[in-house]
Amino acid sequence: MNNLSQTVWVELLKARRSKIPLLTALGISLIPLGGGFFLIVLKDPEMARQMGLISAKAQITMGAADWPTYLNFLYTAVAVGIIFFSFVVSWVFGREYSDRTVKDLLALPTSRSAIVFAKFVVIAVWSAGLTLLMALVGLCVGALVGLPPVPLQVTLQGGVTLAITACLTILLVTPIAFFASAGHGYLAPMAFALLVMGLSQFVGLAGWGEYFPWAIPTVYSQSGELGWVSIVIVILTSLVGLVATFAWWELADQTH
Repeated sequence: MNNLSQTVWVELLKARRSKIPLLTALGISLIPLGGGFFLIVLKDPEMARQMGLISAKAQITMGAADWPTYLNFLYTAVAVGIIFFSFVVSWVFGREYSDRTVKDLLALPTSRSAIVFAKFVVIAVWSAGLTLLMALVGLCVGALVGLPPVPLQVTLQGGVTLAITACLTILLVTPIAFFASAGHGYLAPMAFALLVMGLSQFVGLAGWGEYFPWAIPTVYSQSGELGWVSIVIVILTSLVGLVATFAWWELADQTH
């Protein structure tokens, strides 16, 4: 891979000059803020009585106003947060086609594999940053709401669970990169992301979540453990997405 470090830097520069990172950061910050709102409703019985249905919704969504429940809410949010990561992938790959810069990109003295690899590096860093931001906002919200203190071990374990859930989710966005490339834009990858999100909900309710790739992060976030079959499925799905994307960029005619 020629000029790999420069290619990564160029991809990072594209992201930095765009408004998309700010928009995704604002979007994912709404998740812990929304959870904090439910916590406030649960902590204030008078407000709960006045708001009626919102109180009932809070009890169904959160359960109790404490750190374990709030952390579990954040785990699940990351597991289904593939829509945010999918948006990142769709932009990183799809913008080259929508902005019609793919021809200029391929004319550079840089191998196609280096370009694809650099894009995946940016996606991984960007997605990890979004996860970290959500965790930090969540900690601030929990502190401001005044949740009962818990042992440090609970917080550390929560951080580990959140990180692993995020890693599983990020690994599963590689097929979306293929659809962004083969679909020459944003529509195909986002449609695929919405499809797998819907299927993961159905499969999870049916009790087969541990065998469907995009339902596996949710299974882990709820149970805290995964069987080897689920781990293999996630790895294979990620590898298939990587290979398919690299193959598309290497073999397909990108000029049409």
